[in-house]
Amino acid sequence: MRIFRPDEEAFTGLEAAIVLVAFVVVAAVFAYVVLGAGFMTTEKAQETVHSGIRQATAAVQQSGQTSIQADATGTGVNQISFFLQLAASGTGADMAAFGYTLSTTDRMMTYTADDVSYNWVKTVDGSGHSEHGGFLEPREMVLVTITTGFTSAEMGLGDKFMVEVKPAVGAPVTITGTVPGAMSANTWYDVY
Repeated sequence: MRIFRPDEEAFTGLEAAIVLVAFVVVAAVFAYVVLGAGFMTTEKAQETVHSGIRQATAAVQQSGQTSIQADATGTGVNQISFFLQLAASGTGADMAAFGYTLSTTDRMMTYTADDVSYNWVKTVDGSGHSEHGGFLEPREMVLVTITTGFTSAEMGLGDKFMVEVKPAVGAPVTITGTVPGAMSANTWYDVY
């Protein structure tokens, strides 16, 4: 059996308790930091999901044909018209915040909501609605008409054109078409 010498010191219970408490405190601080980072990451992920849902439910889409009106000479385009509606399960879109870009191979022009005209159509399910406030809602359609301001040299017979509809929230919608090879003055044509 070994006998302790008087100059040897032992690890007492009090010292062991102090070391144990220190480990517990360090572990608690580490756990707090990890949980805080996890909560912050979860919150950012929720914000991203909500932003994506907001954009997806505000999406608009073209409904029906694109039509153009020939100019007074029958060689250029005076106006372009198309219908817009909300995509499936959409929640609404403020038409006053929309922007439009019309482009051909020769010219590009940007229009605001004030530069185009809106003709609100009764709701798709047949029920009417009161005076319109400029907010596109589910089961509604709006006829958008853009007066081009292009000359027949910039957008004439046989030319391809593209209209980009840019809502404030959601993905842009691209509408393309080709001007017919022959037109009568001031006549409307469906284009593809």
